[in-house]
Amino acid sequence: MIDVKDLFAEDYINKEVSISGWIKNHRKQKEFGFIDFNDGTYFKNLQIVYDNSLDDFEEIQKLHIGSAITVAGKIIKSEGTGQSIEMKLISYKLEGDCPEDYPIQPKRHTREFLREQAYLRTRTNLFGAVFRVRSVAAYAIHKYFQDNGYVYFHAPIITAADAEGAGEMFQVTTLDLDKVAKSGKVDYTKDFFGKPASLTVSGQLQAESFALSYKKTYTFGPTFRAENSNTKTHASEFWMIEPEIAFCDLEGDMNIMEEMLKYVVKYVLDNLPEEMEFFDKFVENGLLEKLNKLINSKFTRIDHEEVIKILKEAPVKWEFQPEYGEDIAKEHEKYITEYFNGPVFIKNWPKDIKAFYMKQNPDGKTVAAVDLEVPGAGELMGGSQREEDYDKLVNRMDELGMKQDELDWYLNLRKFGGCVHSGFGMGFERLIIYLTGVDNIRDVIPYPRTPGNCDY
Repeated sequence: MIDVKDLFAEDYINKEVSISGWIKNHRKQKEFGFIDFNDGTYFKNLQIVYDNSLDDFEEIQKLHIGSAITVAGKIIKSEGTGQSIEMKLISYKLEGDCPEDYPIQPKRHTREFLREQAYLRTRTNLFGAVFRVRSVAAYAIHKYFQDNGYVYFHAPIITAADAEGAGEMFQVTTLDLDKVAKSGKVDYTKDFFGKPASLTVSGQLQAESFALSYKKTYTFGPTFRAENSNTKTHASEFWMIEPEIAFCDLEGDMNIMEEMLKYVVKYVLDNLPEEMEFFDKFVENGLLEKLNKLINSKFTRIDHEEVIKILKEAPVKWEFQPEYGEDIAKEHEKYITEYFNGPVFIKNWPKDIKAFYMKQNPDGKTVAAVDLEVPGAGELMGGSQREEDYDKLVNRMDELGMKQDELDWYLNLRKFGGCVHSGFGMGFERLIIYLTGVDNIRDVIPYPRTPGNCDY
């Protein structure tokens, strides 16, 4: 038995083959019929034609949309439009029937409806394409790092370290919460780990320890944030790519960010032409032009202070007024990428709005941090040179009221053969949104976890 993708890749004209898959659509006429068939290996359907010369013609006409079947037939050149080949049916076997109330009928469904049918939505063209892009993009990321000598590091899911210092973490406990509520106090010495533990928001801190042994490492796994946000770009469970590189400063960090992104985008375009053409036609007009332009762009590099200056001088009435020393809004990100007509690295951010571990610049006001802004999506990646100076890192933690004993191992990395090192993070779902034009994170992760939603 072969896959449908093989039929479109090789010459099977006038050959008899056997394939297994599902009925996407079934158009019946008095003396013949057409089955749109898909086995999940190829974006396009294979059309199966049959007529009343078959002994079981009437039984074939009763086959329901959504049913699983195995069919044997001859591959022929298609006489109709929309496909190059089709199958002339010889015989079939019903593997699994499907009732008439099957939710994924051959009509246009809203994305909201399909979220309610998340266990079946991959059978639609849109989500079949989205999750194949997700799969191929994940492979491309691993391939880029593996081909460049990085060690793949599995960061712990359960941790006692809040890498971001934001405190928005899911707690992990085996304590009886009813008893805790009645007593009014928590005795963490009786908990599973003997102290507070949470689901990780980032594997960065632990990855740094591997970078200071292997020189180049990366994580790629799930992370969690207990942020009660219901925007299109936030989820409680999401995947992160986080490389860490020793003997690498901020300029080197940006070089890697740019090279990796271009590599992944090109790999997806090269390997999924049918899916990407579908997105360009039905989801985001101009998507292919946008992605090809990114591949061929030289990313602009500019200081945060200069960005604020440009925004302040812009002939625009801002909803949120840009200010020195503060973060920038979505409208600002959009303007800056249009201003430079391409991706922009915004670097050297104000110290007070960035994380404790970022390298403090000599001016005492900024840190060697960088965000990558891309046209049409805004921030896609964020990174920094890490603070390698032990005393400066301790002082910064003191300023922020952080407990040093919980991160003594992290501080020790600065004492035991520390060096200049850098890294960055990219939310995988944000990349998939950028690649597909599908603009809601709930539609690019198989089973989304958001506030109030933990189905499946």
